[in-house]
Amino acid sequence: MELFDLYNADRKPLGSTMIRGENQPQGTCRIVVHCCLFSSEGKMLIQRRQDFKEGWSGMWDITCGGSAVAGENSDEAVERELFEELGIKIDFSKSRPVLTVHFDHGFDDIYTAINDVDISTLTLQKEEVAEVKWATEDEINVMVNEGSFIPYHRNLIGLLFFMRNKRGAFAKEEKN
Repeated sequence: MELFDLYNADRKPLGSTMIRGENQPQGTCRIVVHCCLFSSEGKMLIQRRQDFKEGWSGMWDITCGGSAVAGENSDEAVERELFEELGIKIDFSKSRPVLTVHFDHGFDDIYTAINDVDISTLTLQKEEVAEVKWATEDEINVMVNEGSFIPYHRNLIGLLFFMRNKRGAFAKEEKN
């Protein structure tokens, strides 16, 4: 049984939990994390969800994602999800999400990292991941349009690619 910590809309802990699969109490939020892993060539590692997985079954998705379980903060959750789903260890303890998107019942914290992992060495979680591959932004947008990729907003996919090696909302002038 998985438990999720509950928060208010200002992301303050409520001191209560919910059980995965049960209806989330009205007016509460939870934390969901995503990781977009990019190669130094600018491609994103994407995964195809298992055909038997509930929700978006058989569809392509960004590198990994899932809910933070009770007692986890966002960076701990993204580290766990990345390792569980793909066998990749990256330390996010000194990182913050590059982007947080609010949804009706919570917060989507999205992390990015550059890592030229050899996909033939990955350990895919059989319950979650059918296959992985590297893809360009254009390839992902074609998949979204064809209906084989989870229907993220096109502009979100573009923003993730744009922000893959940047932090903050402002373009900073480089100093010589």
